[in-house]
Amino acid sequence: MKYFLLALTLSFFGNCFAEDLPDHATVQKALKKIVAEDNGGFALNMWATIVDRDGEVTLVAFSGEERGDQWPGSRVISAQKANTANAFSLKGLALSTANLFSAVQPGGSLYGLQHSNPVDTKAAYGGAAAKYGQSNDPLVGKRIGGVNVFGGGLALYDASGAIVGAVGVSGDSSCADHNIAWKLRDALELDFVPGGVSPTKDDNIIYDLEGGKSAGGFGHTACNEKVAEIAKKLPETHPINKVK
Repeated sequence: MKYFLLALTLSFFGNCFAEDLPDHATVQKALKKIVAEDNGGFALNMWATIVDRDGEVTLVAFSGEERGDQWPGSRVISAQKANTANAFSLKGLALSTANLFSAVQPGGSLYGLQHSNPVDTKAAYGGAAAKYGQSNDPLVGKRIGGVNVFGGGLALYDASGAIVGAVGVSGDSSCADHNIAWKLRDALELDFVPGGVSPTKDDNIIYDLEGGKSAGGFGHTACNEKVAEIAKKLPETHPINKVK
């Protein structure tokens, strides 16, 4: 009896976390719309994964008509990005996966971080491939782990300023991935970001590399001028919400 009650309690609290996050249909619809916009990359289809605050996957979606329309390898990468942004963001400080790029390079302040929290390969590659990206994707309900240190992962904050999980997108250049993730978070209205390391005090991607070094320690390599220009304007075109 006590084991049943324990399972029921865990299930209840798990559902509470999930209720704070959007469903599969909502994310897929928003992702399709955003991918159709100019994001500065190759205009490729994308994968998107959302995890709750415990790092448990709540959904995996894609923007194409079928799973083969986007890079197969990007499904797991999107989940890694979501896990990373959630794992290294707090109520008062959001760190995007893009913010970690320079810090994990040799000599960086977080060198070696990318080798921590390894991916659970059974979770990542288990289940029927036909379900990948569907509402019943085998990753749902599992903790995949993994650390990814280039653009595309952002923590999610609700209207109270509480961190409720993270989103990760993958399928284009890492720079375009960041732009798409930012727009997706904006569309889901989970962008009440409390603060960050960027010049605009959020978790936007930072392009300040000179001679391979980041002036502030949290820079990301620029894929091209266009994608960088789009990113620079994100706080204006898709401004983060402020906690009232």
